Amino acid sequence: MNPANEGAAEAGTLYIVPTPIGNLSDLSPRALRVLDGVDVVAAEDTRTTGAMLSHFGIRARLTALHEHNESQVVGSLLARLAEAHSVALVSDAGTPLISDPGYRLVDAVRDAGHPVVALPGPCAAVAALSAAGLPSDAFSFFGFPPPKASARRDWLQAHAHWPHTMVMYESSHRIQGLADDLGRVFGRERRVALSREISKRFEEHWRGEASALSGWLAEDENRLRGEFVVMIAPGAPPDPAEAIDRLLKPLLRELEPSRAARVVASALGERRNTVYRRAMELAGDAPPAAKE
Repeated sequence: MNPANEGAAEAGTLYIVPTPIGNLSDLSPRALRVLDGVDVVAAEDTRTTGAMLSHFGIRARLTALHEHNESQVVGSLLARLAEAHSVALVSDAGTPLISDPGYRLVDAVRDAGHPVVALPGPCAAVAALSAAGLPSDAFSFFGFPPPKASARRDWLQAHAHWPHTMVMYESSHRIQGLADDLGRVFGRERRVALSREISKRFEEHWRGEASALSGWLAEDENRLRGEFVVMIAPGAPPDPAEAIDRLLKPLLRELEPSRAARVVASALGERRNTVYRRAMELAGDAPPAAKE
């Protein structure tokens, strides 16, 4: 039997099983068969997963695997797989490993030569992006942005020219701060989309200018509740002069203008003379204009 095509769990196999992010009807029939058939379910929170399995009448042997104990649990799960037991990995909601624990386990299982079968299913990032109306032919997923305001603003500024749609998660107690910073960094120049409570009763989607998100959230305190996916449209390509300056300034603190110019010209594919002239200007010793 090929576990990629059939629903029953096979011995010695690790299954990556997405679970609903809200609506329990989103758990696929195949996922139900696997969860009902494996020898053990490794869950981020056994209480949350236990309640979900109980809803479907599944009595599974649960073991906890979360960010604080993953390294310690990997060995015991490898031993189970070696004894021809089947294991399912689930997170509290959505697809495991997508900003959730599980990487160390999958890496170790692969190294040990055991099969790993990933089931398709719910993922908040993908669901939100499909409804956002932002470019989706290429996108970058960043998990959660930096939690502290200053680091978050620096991080957003560093991605001002990111060429793909940016997708990230944010918690209810930091979403207003993120929205404020999006307005400060991008203003009216970038489109932003937000999805909250996907597949739940109060699901909401918003899209507009980055500067408008903070005000929209503040209009209704209920909009600050739940789980959020925030998406930022691709940035415009950087101005060449801006890129040259951004690289030259820190290099000039360590290198002579000629060496700094050589490094930057090579990195950006610019003419060395052009970059050298700018390096001398920034160093306060601009060379005379070249004769035509």
